[in-house]
Amino acid sequence: MNNESISKKKDEKAIRNTVVENEQNNEELTIEDLKMKEDEIKKEIEEFNKEKERIKKFIGEIGGTTFSKKDRFLNIIFLLVILVFFVLELTTHILPSYVSLEVGVLLVSIKIVWMIHSQNKYNHYVFWVLNSIEYRTNELSKKIKGIEKMIRLLEEKL
Repeated sequence: MNNESISKKKDEKAIRNTVVENEQNNEELTIEDLKMKEDEIKKEIEEFNKEKERIKKFIGEIGGTTFSKKDRFLNIIFLLVILVFFVLELTTHILPSYVSLEVGVLLVSIKIVWMIHSQNKYNHYVFWVLNSIEYRTNELSKKIKGIEKMIRLLEEKL
């Protein structure tokens, strides 16, 4: 065991020396590479921030606070109209029974169709977000594979 640990330390020293020599030979290249990587990262951050703002705006249109206010307002209107027809039918009999019943069923049907439409918009948004996440994951996977190849090549050189 002692001999093995000594040989591992010698191997580690040899690797460090090789890396230091390579760094000294390629110092100018690595600085340029680092600057290029930094520029790439800055561009990715800018793209991310733009996409984040676009998603915030889109969420506000679909299901954010402005949509919930519209939703609440329309729900109250539907409820009031149905209650008014119900109260008028019970108290005054202005409309024939079947007409008021048909109007109530029509309003409830419109509300159901509207809710289905809202749910479809939400499902489309969720699909879009999940698709975007999958695309980003695939991009990251490709980058990681490229980095792994570079590491293997560097290890082979050492």
